[in-house]
Amino acid sequence: MTYRRFGIPSGALAALIFAATVAIAPTVAASTGSGGVTRQVGAVGSTSFKPQSEGADTGLQEIGLPATGGNASSHNQHGVNRSRSIEHTAPRVNTAPIAAGVGVSSQGPLSVVASFDGLNHRQQRLANGGNQFSLEPPDQGLCVGNGFKMEVINDVMTIWRPDGTATGVEDLNTFLGYPAQFDRTNFIIGPEVTDPSCYYDAATNRWFADVLTLEVFPATGDFTGQNHLDLAVSNGGDPTTATWTVYRVEVQDDGNLGTPDHGCTGIPPFGVIPPTFPPTYTDACIGDYPHLGADANGIYLTTNEYSFFGNDFHGAQIYAFSKAALAANAATVAVTQLDTHGMDAGNSGFTIWPATSPAGQSSSANGGTEYFLSSNAADEAHGNGASVGPRRSNQLLVWSLTHTSTLDATVNLSLSHSTLTVGLYVVPAFSEQKVGSTPLIACLNKHACATSIFGARDPFAPEHEAAIDSNDTRMQQVVFANGRLWGALDTAVNSSANTRAGIEWFVVNPVGAGSIVKRGYLAVSQNNVTYPAIAVTSNGKGVMAFTLVGRDFYPSAAFVSIDANGVGPVQVAAMGLGPDDGFTGTVGLTAPFPFRPRWGDYGAAAVEGTHIWIGSEYIGQTCTLRTFIATAASCGGTRTLLGNWDTRITEVNTGS
Repeated sequence: MTYRRFGIPSGALAALIFAATVAIAPTVAASTGSGGVTRQVGAVGSTSFKPQSEGADTGLQEIGLPATGGNASSHNQHGVNRSRSIEHTAPRVNTAPIAAGVGVSSQGPLSVVASFDGLNHRQQRLANGGNQFSLEPPDQGLCVGNGFKMEVINDVMTIWRPDGTATGVEDLNTFLGYPAQFDRTNFIIGPEVTDPSCYYDAATNRWFADVLTLEVFPATGDFTGQNHLDLAVSNGGDPTTATWTVYRVEVQDDGNLGTPDHGCTGIPPFGVIPPTFPPTYTDACIGDYPHLGADANGIYLTTNEYSFFGNDFHGAQIYAFSKAALAANAATVAVTQLDTHGMDAGNSGFTIWPATSPAGQSSSANGGTEYFLSSNAADEAHGNGASVGPRRSNQLLVWSLTHTSTLDATVNLSLSHSTLTVGLYVVPAFSEQKVGSTPLIACLNKHACATSIFGARDPFAPEHEAAIDSNDTRMQQVVFANGRLWGALDTAVNSSANTRAGIEWFVVNPVGAGSIVKRGYLAVSQNNVTYPAIAVTSNGKGVMAFTLVGRDFYPSAAFVSIDANGVGPVQVAAMGLGPDDGFTGTVGLTAPFPFRPRWGDYGAAAVEGTHIWIGSEYIGQTCTLRTFIATAASCGGTRTLLGNWDTRITEVNTGS
């Protein structure tokens, strides 16, 4: 799921760019797919991390209203319409208690060693001299190693040194060698970089970071159709001083630029805002929602492949690289692409999340095996993904990519999957927030304030505090540790008077046909828990992070312990201080695109010895309309005009 960005594509008219996302036994025999197609990918250059000072606070000069006209584009309007979720069929579950205290003072079973704010919307918007769009949501990546912690989000990165000091912030366009996201002086649009993630590999002492990049026409921001995965690999264990080699894998899969032809559909009617420049590649696919996994032999990137300009879903893709070749920063590396189209009883794989493992924990079975988990309730997992699917399922797909040791020789991979029966999961509706101060929304509701800031009244006033996105039922972060595969997904749950958003989690023995070791639900009475991210130490002690939000909580960073026996009480790492108050939570600043208040897309967690570092989106600030106006919408340097999201980084001792 890509993000929404806000800016001025061209001319005097403002525009919004929407780019953005109880039996427990095996029931279906394993199916086997092809070994994939291998091609060579050359390094496109090198880079290094160079944090920069923030740009000037542009305050109320961000943009004008109305959000119509111009040359805005939409590349991806796919995904589940959560307003049609099947709430009445949600599983009935028990609720979890909330431990007393917050952060290091929590009386929960796990010890919080440290907790501090990570990157936020203000840093994202003011990076690269302020030549950035306003983006929602952050899509949080987090990786740790050698004492360093690196956070990478839409669309900035930062690193904390072993002594705990922060390095500063660099935008991803600059890090990857692209022009600025939005040159506000010359009105030039740079390539759109989205969906970042990262991983530190102890065996090779290398850092890996990946994104999806969408090429655009610089004058307007219209998409050309070309899109590629960018994979940056450090040449050492210190990410602040290392040189990084950047590899680029074209993923448009229309037969151009060395890609296979997957038959993605061409251009339908252009919807709400036709482009000024029609696409160069009209039948391009798009490699959406990339994520990164690793075993002893390989690095694996997975995507969800849609038609870029059509409405159909082709299937999840897996891209496998030799870890040794990448770690050597080779001038050319081989990448093997595996297509899951039709592999799930005629349907395609969707969000096949690859596992990472604590040091030395990957599987050596069958010549080396990389594991993945996926779910199949979403529209995309049925037919061509263009029609409404069941939105509910009790199946968990366990994928195995075997013979990964051949990535260093003549590649001979084999992909198969088993289907296990688990508890019912259902697409959740939006998550309500605790009522609080929302100065952006309050400004839009006052004609004088809206006009002074945006140049026009909000035609959709009165606006209201929005419920936030609860994700769909796609798989979230997966880890292989202590011989088990761990993962979780979002689901609707009936745990109180009303249906809420909850989490279903899984501990799987992936060997052979696979089996469920343990599974369960996490729900909090009258509140929502969303966007889980799991990390597990080598002896099976783990942490699951998420956002806690609802009737009693502003969006807060929270977590539970998890092991093969279940989960512990909810512990709050950082209490939210106010409601989410960003531009995607308003109708006036997103029209004419479908209203969808963005949140999360994913959190992150990573292992460092017996400690686990977690990251979740939350709201770490609040202010009144009076302060909002008096401080040029910065609220004392805690937010920007169009957004107030934060991320929270927390170190947890598992007690292993």
